[in-house]
Amino acid sequence: MNKQKPFLFLVVLLTLGMSASAQIRQGDPAKEIALPSAAGDTVRLSSLKGKVVLLDFWASWCGPCRVSNKSLVKLYAKYRSKGFEIYGVSLDESKNKWTQAIKQDKIAWIQVNDPGGWDASTAVQWGINAIPTSYLIDKNGKLLAMDLEGKDLEKALKYLLEEK
Repeated sequence: MNKQKPFLFLVVLLTLGMSASAQIRQGDPAKEIALPSAAGDTVRLSSLKGKVVLLDFWASWCGPCRVSNKSLVKLYAKYRSKGFEIYGVSLDESKNKWTQAIKQDKIAWIQVNDPGGWDASTAVQWGINAIPTSYLIDKNGKLLAMDLEGKDLEKALKYLLEEK
């Protein structure tokens, strides 16, 4: 297979997946997030540098988010050992509902909470106005794409994790 084809495919895929948001741009460094996990320890997004990261904004009360979690559980199990990580940011105001959803959805990846809903500082900083919203971040901490899901997300992961 021509080596330029997979690269061109990835460029097109990632360009199409990136929103035209004035705040968040493809190629920009990911903005730092440092929030408490369910256990209470602070987890920094920057601590995942060196891995391909899906930054996933969601909430327990969001039906589409809960559906998305099911497919992410499968992708995470498949690619975690290859250098893929998910950093889930919940906008839940209720810690109890958030932790219940983590258990119910069998989420094994990093989960943090910014309990301000739409007004949460992280949601405002990242320009979140709908959930689920996700950003794919490369091993160097640069933003690659927004809201990739399903087969498009898996194709990008395969490419980025060198499973060509």
